[in-house]
Amino acid sequence: MSGLVEGKAGLVTGAASGIGRACAVRLAHEGGAVVVSDLETSRAAGEETVAQIEASGGRAAFFACDVASEEDDEALVEFVLERFGRLDFAHNNAGIGVHALLADTSTEDFDRTIAVNLRGTFLGMKHEIRRMLSGGGGAIVNTSSNAGLHAVRLLSAYTASKHGIVGLTKNAAIEYAEDGIRVNCVCPGAIMTPLMSNQSPERQQQILAPQAMKRFGTPEEVAATVAWLCSDEASFVTGVALPVDAGSVAW
Repeated sequence: MSGLVEGKAGLVTGAASGIGRACAVRLAHEGGAVVVSDLETSRAAGEETVAQIEASGGRAAFFACDVASEEDDEALVEFVLERFGRLDFAHNNAGIGVHALLADTSTEDFDRTIAVNLRGTFLGMKHEIRRMLSGGGGAIVNTSSNAGLHAVRLLSAYTASKHGIVGLTKNAAIEYAEDGIRVNCVCPGAIMTPLMSNQSPERQQQILAPQAMKRFGTPEEVAATVAWLCSDEASFVTGVALPVDAGSVAW
């Protein structure tokens, strides 16, 4: 254990696979107790994340949560407190995407994307902040995207939700800075996750094209940034939308 979050406890949503799993594993490696959260339908994969953590000597537990449900988000925070006695960090990572031109995006797909990505982040932060206010502070990291910083063709609903996450992050950061709560977001570029691997090779190359470094990132590269933002090493950093994107927004 290298100890960036040694003795702390928190949660990661969307942690059954991809960036969420990598972040949960990294935070546990850094000494944190982690509640791994995902949908009930992803319980088996979520429990695999827990097993990976425990096999390396870390502490973790799974809790099923649909982040679009306020009742679930509140229950998730309560579970962290019941299981580990504190809430020091939270990584609101759960998200979905729909690849379609704006006029071809169904209203149902748009609403669902906003519900999971944006409403889910809002609800998570709402209940996390309430607990952190009474617990002496903490660190929240949200997963936005480079699509939260500029347009990405065929991802209009996703782009709208991720721009919204940047806005929520900045607002929460200035509202709670004096309460000892830091709020930041990461903006990954083309990361090889299950969401990416399910796309056609042609679509993958379209997404990769804006990057200065012409390779896909790994979930572990995002996790390294998230762990740092959750730690006291980033104690003077709040309100940041940090690209982890191989230079795609540097042009």
